Amino acid sequence: MAGSGEQFAHLPSGIDLCFETFGDPSDPPVLLVMGLGGPMGWWDSEFCERLVARGYFVVRYDNRDTGRSTKLRQHRVSRIDILKAVAGLAKAPYSIGDLAADAFGLLDHLGIDAAHVVGVSMGGMIVQTMAVAEPDRVLSLTSIMSTTGKRTVGYQNPKILPALLSKAGHTRDEYVARSLRGTSMISSPDFPTDEEFARNRAYETYDRGWSAGGVTRQLMAILTQPDRTTDLESLDVPSTVIHGLKDPLVHRSGGRATAAALKGSEHLEIAGMAHDLPSQLYDTIIDAVVRTTERASARH
Repeated sequence: MAGSGEQFAHLPSGIDLCFETFGDPSDPPVLLVMGLGGPMGWWDSEFCERLVARGYFVVRYDNRDTGRSTKLRQHRVSRIDILKAVAGLAKAPYSIGDLAADAFGLLDHLGIDAAHVVGVSMGGMIVQTMAVAEPDRVLSLTSIMSTTGKRTVGYQNPKILPALLSKAGHTRDEYVARSLRGTSMISSPDFPTDEEFARNRAYETYDRGWSAGGVTRQLMAILTQPDRTTDLESLDVPSTVIHGLKDPLVHRSGGRATAAALKGSEHLEIAGMAHDLPSQLYDTIIDAVVRTTERASARH
């Protein structure tokens, strides 16, 4: 099953988003939103195709500062800026709200009034923010390995931070080597990813326009995000929260807090899952997304 191929949405904000669609546009739309530094290919084509086989029109895209989408290189972020952001003393070049506005801009470009939204990690923060900002445009919400923005939940295991904040090197091979080291630290222990698959994905990530500065700008948006708990509690949207019990990057307390805030949400915790989307769990995750969309459909 072939996708549409890479296309571009030119948003009124001046941001260009690279995107790809799968399936029939007349089917219910599912927007997939990736996390920190992750291009749309981290939503594997097989994952997208399995969703299409379940009857959905699937859209994946590169967030700003990722892949082939606009890079905001004029905004430089230093390590001091990151430390200030951790302390609540810095302003980010853009916010999670701006990233959510990008997603709505892509839906506008595609002529989609409302969609089922699915987000991973930072993508979960983005889709939560979409639901808060324009609940009428979010048919259902699936938040995976993410958190509410409350600082006392969803924290990182301090053991992995030095490696994750280390420099990625200056060459393609140095980037890939560092990427594989980082991936091994956050991958699901019970659902191992094939090393060749991980290496090929890292090369593709680099070749499509990986940006160290882009990652730090996205990180600033994460570090300066508001606590959405109260806003999430006010929502009435069919939702599911998925989290791995072995996640070292976003502690499972983030998922539990999200599920507690979203009334009536399904909360799925997966033993042996960490901070990735292993192929062994595609059907488990897709089944959960489908259940969520069906709850939305039952309302109408």
